[in-house]
Amino acid sequence: MKLNRSKIRPLLLLGLMVTLLTVLSGCGDNLAQQDVMARVKRTNHITWGVKNDTRLFGLMNIKTGEIEGFDVDIATAISQEIFGKDVDVKFVPVTSNTRLPLLKNGNIDALAATMTITPERKKEIMFSDTYFNAGQAIMVKKGSKIKSVKDLTSGTKVLGLQGSNSVANIKKYAPDAKVLQLADTAQAFTALKSGQGDAMTSDNGILYGLNRDDPNYQVVGGTFTNEPYGIGMNKGQEKFAKAVNQALKKIEADGTYQKIVDKWFSKVAGFDGSVIK
Repeated sequence: MKLNRSKIRPLLLLGLMVTLLTVLSGCGDNLAQQDVMARVKRTNHITWGVKNDTRLFGLMNIKTGEIEGFDVDIATAISQEIFGKDVDVKFVPVTSNTRLPLLKNGNIDALAATMTITPERKKEIMFSDTYFNAGQAIMVKKGSKIKSVKDLTSGTKVLGLQGSNSVANIKKYAPDAKVLQLADTAQAFTALKSGQGDAMTSDNGILYGLNRDDPNYQVVGGTFTNEPYGIGMNKGQEKFAKAVNQALKKIEADGTYQKIVDKWFSKVAGFDGSVIK
């Protein structure tokens, strides 16, 4: 029986693709399950997921090509406290929607990405102790009739971020408002400025950072939730989590933490210092 080579080749190609995907998937799982403490000590390299579109916390500097912000400095300080000043710290941009998949797939070792500690997320990953106490708020254009979350009625549209708990919160505190979810902070703020929504909701620190870019907008009504940020790590990384918590205590005790806070928030008009750890 003569085989039809034109039919065999696609089948072989398909088989190779399936095998490759299986191998890559397995590699991701193995990397996520590796002991972070042991691997970083061996390689002297650690990778963090951080935001790159969120002023004050993580924003790409277009001149240097580096991501800068509070979360970046905290991640660096923690890494150096655990592994030494010479450790190679790499930063990978994440969004609220991609940060958990990237962590669980082993693409990054830890997250410092304005991520609130919640019971739901604790089922998927491990968290450090709180390193920043934020609170959800809303931002509107100056002159808006909206003064607080109570003014978000059935005739209003609120802009939020995909993958963030702020969307669920706004549905709880303003159940009649329509919610439009955007991929990241920059897109949500652009949508607000273009009139696609009446208000934008996120953590107050994030909104104050946007307010620095454009003073025609303002944060109103104070915070209506408690949003404690934690460092995210994969399940099974107990040694790493313990080391991170010890490092947080150390940098707070020696003044490093406060220096980072002052660097990023001391000149933010209207920012409530009580939300700082």
